[in-house]
Amino acid sequence: MKILVIGGGGREHALVWALRQSPQVQEVVCAPGNGGIAALARCVPVRQNELGDMTRVALAEQPDLTVIGPEVPLSLGLVDELRAHGMRVFGPARDAAKLESSKVFAKEFMQRHQIPTAHYAVCRSHQEVQDALEYFHPPIVVKADGLAAGKGVVICASKEEADEAAGRMFSGASFGRSESQVILEEFLEGEEISWLVMTDGKHLLPLAAAQDYKRVGEGDTGPNTGGMGAYSTDQLLEPAMRDWLVAHIAQPVIDGMAAEETPFTGVLYCGLMMTARGPVVLEFNARFGDPETEAILPRLEPGELLTALNAAVDGRVDQVELKWKKAVAVTVIAASEGYPASVSTGHAITGLDEAAKEPGVTIFHSGTALRDGNLVTAGGRVLAVTGMAETLQQACDRAYAALGKLRFDGMHYRRDIAQRALKAAKENS
Repeated sequence: MKILVIGGGGREHALVWALRQSPQVQEVVCAPGNGGIAALARCVPVRQNELGDMTRVALAEQPDLTVIGPEVPLSLGLVDELRAHGMRVFGPARDAAKLESSKVFAKEFMQRHQIPTAHYAVCRSHQEVQDALEYFHPPIVVKADGLAAGKGVVICASKEEADEAAGRMFSGASFGRSESQVILEEFLEGEEISWLVMTDGKHLLPLAAAQDYKRVGEGDTGPNTGGMGAYSTDQLLEPAMRDWLVAHIAQPVIDGMAAEETPFTGVLYCGLMMTARGPVVLEFNARFGDPETEAILPRLEPGELLTALNAAVDGRVDQVELKWKKAVAVTVIAASEGYPASVSTGHAITGLDEAAKEPGVTIFHSGTALRDGNLVTAGGRVLAVTGMAETLQQACDRAYAALGKLRFDGMHYRRDIAQRALKAAKENS
């Protein structure tokens, strides 16, 4: 098979890496790819925000399967366009991808289908925000309706702060575009879980769960980011809880989308908060998470990803049972100075060869580029360093040992990925 992967971040590097392990795969093309992906796939330039340009690349390459990584191509309708040309493509159509591209759509969909979610108010003006704030107690979560690269959620310590955050979203000061709708939401407490299921629009295939670290600073401080790290273990979700989530969240979503004549195929990312009143949906994504993918896919046995992708595209997910390694994974993001705000790029990256020699370590490139044959930084999140081992402590030790050998100007990373789980395990032992 020849496979085309759309995207150029750490998630896409992990997808390419996993696909290359399948004996069925003859060639992988990645558009646009990055400095690390170039070692595994032929990278071709593409503008990821232009539907016509992405379609041009797919038609020129004529792959046996196209896998779409990021959310923007899905929201633009790339799946619809490629299917119209008779191509096999993994991902949801544009109307189904609204579960991610519009938080208002997702909240109202959950309300229609009795899927547990946080209490909320949809506000279409600054005045409606001020009126609705009367019914909320701090902390208050303020969410932009549209896509914001994982940064569209602000947790506010006071009503005044929430009012200001919403005002910035309406004015365009937050993301460079004016939001027409903003959501106020109750703040939920508990353990956050990222749980992904692959689906053919009717059947489900759950993947291993992960826990993502969204805040930029240690101890979950500072602004939200696209994700500063993640870990994945079987202990995150007991089998009975996974079955409950299938029955009460994932399957009702798939059934509800089909009933509304917008069948959802691809991968459904359920961002969950495990609260005292039970699991509650924080958000849906219509694609693989980042950096969760860099922690989940290394746990799959070689070749299993392609098997699942083909089953989802061909409508036979119910015939697949994935094989997993007896290992856990910890992924830590090395980010540029200033991230998640503006960053400078073009800094030389050193120590990659030495870091990659650490046992059980795989390094995925999130924001790198090749300049005169040398790797340089090209984004806010630069590298995703994944350590694999039999125990969570060993996986952490391996990831951080590799990080200690990496260097670029302004590099920073969280040193507490998976530490809550390790602390809890010690207390329970």
